[in-house]
Amino acid sequence: MKQVLICAFRYLESCQEGAQLLRQNGIGIKANPGTVPYTREELCRLVGDVDAVITGNEVWDEELYALAPRLKVISRFGVGVDNIDLEGAKRLGIKVCNAPGATNGVAELVVGYMIAMLRHLPTGLQWCRAGCWDRRFGQEIRGKKVGLLGYGRIPRLISHKMANFDAQLLAFDKCPDEAYARANGVRLCSMEEILNSCDIVSLHLPALPETRGIMDRAAFARMKRGAYFINTSRGSLVDEEALYDALAGGRLAGAACDVFAQEPVRADNPLLTLDNFICTPHWGSDTQETVAAVGRITAGHVVDVLCGGGEPEYWLNP
Repeated sequence: MKQVLICAFRYLESCQEGAQLLRQNGIGIKANPGTVPYTREELCRLVGDVDAVITGNEVWDEELYALAPRLKVISRFGVGVDNIDLEGAKRLGIKVCNAPGATNGVAELVVGYMIAMLRHLPTGLQWCRAGCWDRRFGQEIRGKKVGLLGYGRIPRLISHKMANFDAQLLAFDKCPDEAYARANGVRLCSMEEILNSCDIVSLHLPALPETRGIMDRAAFARMKRGAYFINTSRGSLVDEEALYDALAGGRLAGAACDVFAQEPVRADNPLLTLDNFICTPHWGSDTQETVAAVGRITAGHVVDVLCGGGEPEYWLNP
């Protein structure tokens, strides 16, 4: 029997359609029984007899491939694949796919972050719990300049959702699609202009060697004083010490992050001590709707490769 290792936790509970699709096609399931990712040591013990993997953020490299001689497909439970050695997989005939169905949940979280920061929602909750009934003026999104660093699937969805907020939308992208941006009310410009002029900057670049630490001390120093910063892409793109200094020193009015350089984030991370910093534990795509959709997509990849012999959807290393 063909067998899939599901590293993404709660898959059987949250992705019932995906699990049913696997079973209907005679694929055995070895699922993560816990609520945390597998450790490296656990993965090394588990991959020896699997034909497919549905993975989260676990690192897949030559060492792990060597322990999995039957492996034919890695289906990423999400979009980013910086944790997977694509070329190494290609050399071994392992197809790597991702699941863009995760985009809407992230886009909605970004808009939620904007409202939460501008209206001081976490502070309001703390004050109410402490019996403090005072006024604190917030700001509206209307009239703000919102800059999107990257203009792929997620920031495009964000721009659609922002269409009725009466904000000015700017975007930077290495491969700009001028016609698409223009049709959706977005002005493409340089990263420099976004940092210099935008009231809210949201980061959506891929994690690549050239983007590692792209939001460093110099980048935060170029941002408009009193601006807000959002990161839902990858923690490795941000110098967290520089972000802390920008927030603590008053350069930035606030920041919101769903991702960190080290995950799970350490409880002693200095950012967590700041009143003008809010975060979530990598929840961007964790909605019931998104998880169900991604479950269907990832199971489809496995079935296509192991049973159909066809080309899987969202195949990244042909």
